[in-house]
Amino acid sequence: MAEIKPNNILFSLLTLISLLLSISYHVIGQASPQKTTKKRIELIYADENVRVKDASGREVNHILGHVLFRHNDVTMKCDSALYTPSLEQITAFSHVNIEQGDTLDLFGDYLFYDGKTEQAIVRKNVELVDKETHLYTDALDYDVRNKIARYNTGGRITNADNTLTSVHGVYYAEEKLFHFKDDVKIVNPDYVMTADTMDYNTLTETSFFTGPTELKGDSLYLYCEKGWYDTKNEVTSIWKKALIDNRKQIVTGDSLFFNDSTGYGEAFRNVVIQDTVNKIALEGNYAWYYKQPERFLVTDKAVFIQISKNDSLFMHADTINSITVMSDTSSYRLTRAYYKCRIFSKGLQGMCDSISYSFQDSVIRFYREPILWSEENQLTSADSLAIFTKNRQAERLELYNAAFITSQVDSVRYNQIKGRTLTGYFVNNELEKVDINGNGESLYYLIDKDKIAGVNHSKCARIEAKLKDGEVVEITDFGTPEGVIDPPALKKTGELRLEGFSWLNNIRPKKKTDIFLHR
Repeated sequence: MAEIKPNNILFSLLTLISLLLSISYHVIGQASPQKTTKKRIELIYADENVRVKDASGREVNHILGHVLFRHNDVTMKCDSALYTPSLEQITAFSHVNIEQGDTLDLFGDYLFYDGKTEQAIVRKNVELVDKETHLYTDALDYDVRNKIARYNTGGRITNADNTLTSVHGVYYAEEKLFHFKDDVKIVNPDYVMTADTMDYNTLTETSFFTGPTELKGDSLYLYCEKGWYDTKNEVTSIWKKALIDNRKQIVTGDSLFFNDSTGYGEAFRNVVIQDTVNKIALEGNYAWYYKQPERFLVTDKAVFIQISKNDSLFMHADTINSITVMSDTSSYRLTRAYYKCRIFSKGLQGMCDSISYSFQDSVIRFYREPILWSEENQLTSADSLAIFTKNRQAERLELYNAAFITSQVDSVRYNQIKGRTLTGYFVNNELEKVDINGNGESLYYLIDKDKIAGVNHSKCARIEAKLKDGEVVEITDFGTPEGVIDPPALKKTGELRLEGFSWLNNIRPKKKTDIFLHR
């Protein structure tokens, strides 16, 4: 057996230890680094520090005068404090001040701070300051680690021109975002906003609401149950029972957008615009609006409504818009509807390609093959017609170029009057008299005791017809008339038609919903 010398044994042991250390080094080097432990609370300064033991034998520091603690990125100041190092807990009194970062300060009369959980409880005369935002309350819990402050006994926040109060509140300092609940109110020099639940971003000065919310101002009222309002730029977007009232118009819809500083707004789906000054309303599924000079457009099932106590008028078209026409001495509104216009009221119905309504002279003008129905009478023109209104009732109408008025006697007979122009006069919204001027021609059935006694066919320069309860009761020819009276059966029914005759009762709107039916 070979002899083992001591030096060889020592060399072998050293080699083995080196190998083990090398393996250990590589294993440790590959392992994930351990998290650094949190720093302990440090007492930086105090005028006096008396150490005593409590009943359980723990050391408690009684600290007085200009007290300053530091923990991680937070410093805490107060007039006096009790500090228990083993528990990492501070109870501080009088002129408490927590500073975190460059912008956040928290003041109060009392503080309890747990360094292990990094939770602070601040009581009495509490004020949290984060740049331009100030929060005032009597009781605040502050999560120092996550920078989240909470109050549940009422709080007041000031930011720029806004003062906000609520029962419950949470402030996320990193995001500069408040969450408020219960009796939420924002007071601004221009308005007061109330809500059940609201979020408020102090950087953008924007409010977000998720419950019943009202904004009341001198020139604006707003209601919704979801939406946001940029208080700095006066821009809002709201939905769910959304309503905006600018003291001239009331706008409702599924979703509303309005910029109060520019006076521009948009509305989407189930839109209703009520003009409380002029007693008109518009409906549709899309609308835009400018406040000054006032103008708007409504489309997608657009309806114009002239509101009247006894008989409102409804007008539908592909698009309806309204502008304010300015002059040196006055201004007035001009409303226009175009493409496939139809109107309905109890006393008047109509159809044409486009319509305009001037608030200056209260005249409704129909363009391109207009048709108008009044009681039993159908009025048509190859060119245009105009209805002159007064106090929201028809006063007279005028038909231009190939005017034609027709009323049905029975299933095959029609009274007919035609001429170059026609003027009709209304009494209590009912057509009472018609004047035909130029190339007048009439075909009128004579009735005797509910039986047809004859038919009068005449021509003259001017014809006047009087109506009662929607029926022609008298026709007068002026000038030098030419005409004959024939027995009713003398001519075939098909021959008893004046040139240009057409009976269009099948496309007449007979109820309000018929205005959406197109020929």
